[in-house]
Amino acid sequence: MATAEDTKRNREEVRALIGGVDEERAAALLRGALDLHVHSGPSTMPRQLDHLQAAEEAVAAGMRGLLFKDHHYSVAPFIPLMERVLGDRGLSMFSGLVLNNSTGGLNPFVVDAQLKMGAKLIWMPTAQAANHIRSAHRKVRLASNVQLRDSPGLTVVDGYGNILDEVKQILDLVAEFDVILSSGHLHVWEIWRLFEEARARGVKRLLVNHPMYGLHFTYEDIRDLAAMGALIEQSAALYIDSRFNVFSPQELKEHILAAGVSRSSIGSDLGQVDNPTPVEGMRQAIKLCLALGFTDEEVRTMVADNPARLVGLID
Repeated sequence: MATAEDTKRNREEVRALIGGVDEERAAALLRGALDLHVHSGPSTMPRQLDHLQAAEEAVAAGMRGLLFKDHHYSVAPFIPLMERVLGDRGLSMFSGLVLNNSTGGLNPFVVDAQLKMGAKLIWMPTAQAANHIRSAHRKVRLASNVQLRDSPGLTVVDGYGNILDEVKQILDLVAEFDVILSSGHLHVWEIWRLFEEARARGVKRLLVNHPMYGLHFTYEDIRDLAAMGALIEQSAALYIDSRFNVFSPQELKEHILAAGVSRSSIGSDLGQVDNPTPVEGMRQAIKLCLALGFTDEEVRTMVADNPARLVGLID
């Protein structure tokens, strides 16, 4: 577990590295980028900006799209209202449903309704996943349920490791609507069972969020799930000048290379108070990747092309 001293040292190294990257070069790569991991508000947890403010900042930076995530409700029904306000500004906006107890848990009826209201992504349980609850012990950075009633931990498998029937129904819906399936905060062992079942049921769009934080991945897991076809998203918040920093710049490079640039993406995972905004987080992540030796083309692949392909903006 990263210590406060580790975080301080990492943040100092990040500031030194990104300080030498040309601003216009980074700005050019931010134009056309998509951030599929935005934690704006309202929320049960304090947020520094709301969904419209996050969208306005993204428009000002020339970004192509945002996907809004909240652990305890779906922003999907509000997207048409936001499009009415900002729809002529060239920003595509998406959201989806996290299958925590606070949103109905592993309930195919709720998933069906949300998909019919435009949800683009279904996350498996996050803050109320059994793995998350175990992994969050003595950690302050993992999303907390402190504001909510105690919740039983959710898992997608039975005692024998078989995928639950209700999860199979959800996977069938994800396949039918051709939306994205995220592994949420499940344990890597559960994710393997889930994604194998998902593939067998026709799910085409697979996403893993921050695999090296809280999910107990190895480099081999990243490599093999990427080979299966999953997009491996690294959270900028864990690597940049952020209070959530737990990894060194070199580890970012290692984590990306484990999957390969062609199967990697970067999402901010930002919106919390006392952190960079999502747009600033993406800007820092782009600068950090350039400083680590990734080419402009490789960075564009990770922040623009791969996420655009995942949400269906390009083939």
